[in-house]
Amino acid sequence: MSQATSPAAVYSQRLQERNERLRFLQSRHVWIGNSRIVVLVAIVILWWRIGTKGSPSIGWLIAVIAGFIALIVVHRRVLRAIRAATRATALYQRGLARIEDRWSGGGASGEEFRRSEHVYADDLDIFGQGSLFQLLCGARTRMGKEKLAEWMLAGAELPMILQRQEAIRELRDKLDLREDLAVLGSSDSIEVDPAGLSAWASLPPVVDYRRWRIWAALLALLGTASIIARLLSPKMSPFLLLLLVNAILLFATYARWLKLFAPLSKASHNLDSLAEVLSRIENETFQAPLLRGLQARLVTGGLLPSACIARLRTLSNLEESLRNMFVQVLNIPLLYSIHLAFALEKWKDLYGRAVPAWLEVAGEIEALSSLGAYSFEHPGDPFCSFTPSVGEICFRGESLGHPLMPASQCVRNSISLEAGRQIWLVSGSNMSGKSTFLRIVGVNAVLGMMGAPVRASSLEMSPVSLGAAMRVSDSLQKGVSHFYAEISRIHSVVVLSQRGPLLFLFDEILQGTNSHDRRAGAEGIVKTLLQRGAIGLVTTHDLALTSISEVFPGKIRNVHFQEKLESGRLSFDYLLRDGIVTTSNGIELMKSVGLEV
Repeated sequence: MSQATSPAAVYSQRLQERNERLRFLQSRHVWIGNSRIVVLVAIVILWWRIGTKGSPSIGWLIAVIAGFIALIVVHRRVLRAIRAATRATALYQRGLARIEDRWSGGGASGEEFRRSEHVYADDLDIFGQGSLFQLLCGARTRMGKEKLAEWMLAGAELPMILQRQEAIRELRDKLDLREDLAVLGSSDSIEVDPAGLSAWASLPPVVDYRRWRIWAALLALLGTASIIARLLSPKMSPFLLLLLVNAILLFATYARWLKLFAPLSKASHNLDSLAEVLSRIENETFQAPLLRGLQARLVTGGLLPSACIARLRTLSNLEESLRNMFVQVLNIPLLYSIHLAFALEKWKDLYGRAVPAWLEVAGEIEALSSLGAYSFEHPGDPFCSFTPSVGEICFRGESLGHPLMPASQCVRNSISLEAGRQIWLVSGSNMSGKSTFLRIVGVNAVLGMMGAPVRASSLEMSPVSLGAAMRVSDSLQKGVSHFYAEISRIHSVVVLSQRGPLLFLFDEILQGTNSHDRRAGAEGIVKTLLQRGAIGLVTTHDLALTSISEVFPGKIRNVHFQEKLESGRLSFDYLLRDGIVTTSNGIELMKSVGLEV
């Protein structure tokens, strides 16, 4: 990619254009605001002159009031456009921050998806500040965030991985679509609750609206007639009688309507924004089979979900209006809440079954769009290729790097795990890079199994499950020691090897026990994993463990990181080398903090 068309250049150009539009809209906002003040003053003056002098004609006052209303409408549109332009500038600023490795700390962290018991999420910094989720996520909806988190926590089957790769390649170059998904609507985030809305849409009917809506309409007409009759006649009896009947009906059915209204009110935030996002997806032309399939799922009986969701948003707004005192006064004679309940029941009857699919599609396309943006911003990151041979397990990476590390600080290394050489036993002193190397392998495996680009010159792997024991800790509340927590996690990883191909990552294996038990335990664990065909990495600074390679000749390769001590200062090059480490730095590190050893 040339300098002129580099991701940074494209984003910078778009950022400049959006900033110019934002400045134009802000100036128009000021102009319209001042015009509204002038017109309002004109209305007051005209009102006074007509009231005191009878001139000019009332038509002038009506015209000026109409102009004032038109200014309000235009002003609202300008304010909406300002919010969209502001979101667009933020979109490209964040994109440039990712390109320039300044992204950490900005955007959604995914903390709500964190699970301490997961077999690699905490070990590989999948969620939290400075996490993989924060790097990748550009989703505004809960559905998009949930879908992206779901993909990070569990790899997909190979056919789906390949379909996602093709979809991400297409979305990578659809900058206009990705921008629209990020800015459409009236709010920065779209807080529709997918689980809550789907549950509401599947609620059994609280009333048979087909049977009772005619009677309710008749009572409402009678209520309207009684109000008119009361205005034209001093007789109160018909009016009061009808009010009594309607009040009894509303009181008797209140509990039913509450079951319908309350869940909708909790789950239906920002439906207008969701409708706009769905409309944009409906009107896009896709080529990738996965994207076309998702788009096809949106159509239900020839009905477009954007229009259906917009209708639900209107009904939801009407439900919120029940809290208005004026509406409450009219509720008794007109049975407003009952008619609204019937409309909601009809909506559920017509479209309720399709709601989960609509939300699923919106979330999946948002997640794919996030990965498309990441792919566009990192053109040097390729997609993972997968072994054509069924049953062959491997992980072969050239120049693997860590996507969470600035490119200027990331030292890349290569790896080749396969049936002939299933395990690399990584030795090295403290701070030499062992744990980081495991995370590099693990994070790239997560990206590959998601269908996302990987940080490498190339990566070929087979579909695998992933398990790690790297960042385990004790728990005072649970009465769990560090060693028990570690062996429990290792057991969870070993169990995964019974279900299919496994890539495992064990950092400083069994460090919570004595040297004899560590040696015997590590050998037993490695033997089990080798017998089950797993591949993986084991790190240690206990050189006694490196002799395990002699027990399983040809299956284990010893590699190491090393440091240099020059003029009393330690330095590391973080390059992986063959063989067993021959140096250590524990004494030097203890001396460096002032310990007398």
